[in-house]
Amino acid sequence: MGAIALDADVLIGFFNRDDAHHTAARRALRSAEEDGDRLLTAASVYAEVIVGPLRVGRGDEIDAALSAMGVDVVPIDRATAAEAARLRSRHRTLRLPDALSLAVARRAGAELKTFDRRLARIATGR
Repeated sequence: MGAIALDADVLIGFFNRDDAHHTAARRALRSAEEDGDRLLTAASVYAEVIVGPLRVGRGDEIDAALSAMGVDVVPIDRATAAEAARLRSRHRTLRLPDALSLAVARRAGAELKTFDRRLARIATGR
């Protein structure tokens, strides 16, 4: 039992059956549930994930699903923003949304679940 921080691509893939990562995202979240892992995501990720559903009138449905899944939305505070800035200073190609997602994971002592290979390499230090 641990903590898993979910990047936007995992949540978008989970909720969108047409997404290339749908099956892998469902498998990842099912595994986390079976293991009793705590699920969390950055507030910035939540905002990214909810945009598409809001456009088609499904924002409340996706928000309720995230709550039912027990996904904690972690606010971006000063310390998290500073960690994201440190990450970006070391990794010049790292975009701010990815840096925020990774910063939340690190500050929570969580594993970052992402389908972005570049971000995964940075997260694991490879």
